[in-house]
Amino acid sequence: MTQATQSQQRGIQMTETALNHVLMLRERQGKDLCLRVGVRQGGCSGMSYMMDFEDASNIRESDEVYDYEGFKVVCDPKSMLYLYGLVLDYSDAMIGGGFQFTNPNANQTCGCGKSFS
Repeated sequence: MTQATQSQQRGIQMTETALNHVLMLRERQGKDLCLRVGVRQGGCSGMSYMMDFEDASNIRESDEVYDYEGFKVVCDPKSMLYLYGLVLDYSDAMIGGGFQFTNPNANQTCGCGKSFS
């Protein structure tokens, strides 16, 4: 799949609010980093979301890469099985603020919104 095709078919979508917040956080790091999104075993519902900045040199050939105007969002193939269609949003509300994951593949989501099954 070519880079152009990948950027048009986004398996992980970000709202403008989430993208702006991530770009602001990346700027504080002082480096040109990408965002890795994935899942791991654990959390109150069985699987928990994870996301962190990493150097673009860590992107593997098997990773899915989505380009947001030059900012890369990366996901490993195993996590993508659980995350395809995910919408990442951000809210600065006093209660319940932070990053929110809307996952069409989740049968059940815990109260904190950070894990699912």
